[in-house]
Amino acid sequence: MNYIAETLHTPVTDECEVLVAGGGVAGIAAALAAARQGKTVILLEKQFMLGGLATAGLVTIYLPLCDGMGTQVSFGIAEELLRLSIKYGYEAKYPAAWLEGGSKEEKTKRRYEVRYNAQLFAIAAEQLLRKEGVKILYGTSACSVAMEDKKISAVMIENKSGRSAIKGKSVVDATGDADICVMAGDETALFGPGNILAAWHYFAEGKGYDLSMLGVSEIPEEDRTEETAPLIARRFQGIDGKELSEMVQCSHDQILADVMKKQQKNPNYMPVTIATIPQIRMTRRIVGKYTMDTADDRKEFADSIGMIGNWKKRGPVYEIPFRALYGGAVKNLITAGRNISAGDAMWDVTRVIPACAVTGEAAGVAASMTDDFAALDVALLQKKLVEQGVRLFYRDL
Repeated sequence: MNYIAETLHTPVTDECEVLVAGGGVAGIAAALAAARQGKTVILLEKQFMLGGLATAGLVTIYLPLCDGMGTQVSFGIAEELLRLSIKYGYEAKYPAAWLEGGSKEEKTKRRYEVRYNAQLFAIAAEQLLRKEGVKILYGTSACSVAMEDKKISAVMIENKSGRSAIKGKSVVDATGDADICVMAGDETALFGPGNILAAWHYFAEGKGYDLSMLGVSEIPEEDRTEETAPLIARRFQGIDGKELSEMVQCSHDQILADVMKKQQKNPNYMPVTIATIPQIRMTRRIVGKYTMDTADDRKEFADSIGMIGNWKKRGPVYEIPFRALYGGAVKNLITAGRNISAGDAMWDVTRVIPACAVTGEAAGVAASMTDDFAALDVALLQKKLVEQGVRLFYRDL
């Protein structure tokens, strides 16, 4: 391989107390939480809309905040963002029992989830962050970091203005791929199986529009049928630029073929929106001080920062330990969202919107408190989270 040596003199163009990389749901929650603690916050987002997979990726299902048995388990910003997602209207699964004082029996029948409008949710989230004083940099990618005494002293970015640096006291990696962790030298792990192809898109058939969930995130071997088989016999790791480009093209091929097939039955069938980012779910995560597992159902953690249910089945409830959010190599780096520390089976539970919001809120509050997460007084962090409406322990439900 040939190399080109570069000598860079990167200007420092901004400083903040909390720097959040990634503007998906986890990044939104982290930036919002830190700003509400009175800190200066900069949020980096490589696309030109907030929400990540939840908006630009058209995975527009705000999965349950409940355990499937009629009990809410995720609170705080997780619930705030669900309500925000339908502020200007919704598409399906309106949870009337949960939002309009229904009985537990009614709440058991329909879980606390909703399908929202991606574009309106993205704009509503942007307006909320701006109201709280968060500085958003769109079209901006983090490309490297500067390190001093096991801390990130600056994050190098690139956007239309060129290459520059932002200094931050603490950094939240909400990239979804643990990109900052890799740049800073924290230990990471890949999702072993890889991701199957998805080609979700919105379509119209003459009246209104709907979501075509063509392809799914993962199909356990024992659950596969001819109807649920993967779209193509290939998996994608999700951390290689060439591979992601090929994945998007494969997705487009599947969408076009699906549309042509359905137009034969209904000439009015037409696609109205396709995803503008790869619809990939699990790629790379931090190896934290604790790695979550599906066996942690109802396990109490002294350092719990909130709870989530299992979107795939009713019953399980998981407390999320603070130790799953940070590693050991970089003192002032914490993760949120789908790149927290979780084993492969649990990863499919922690990667979705409620978990992203719960961990994002905790990461943002923690980042507002310290630049050394291992040394943070977790009891004080928990106190702040409880004051914001978060419930930490299963025994408190």
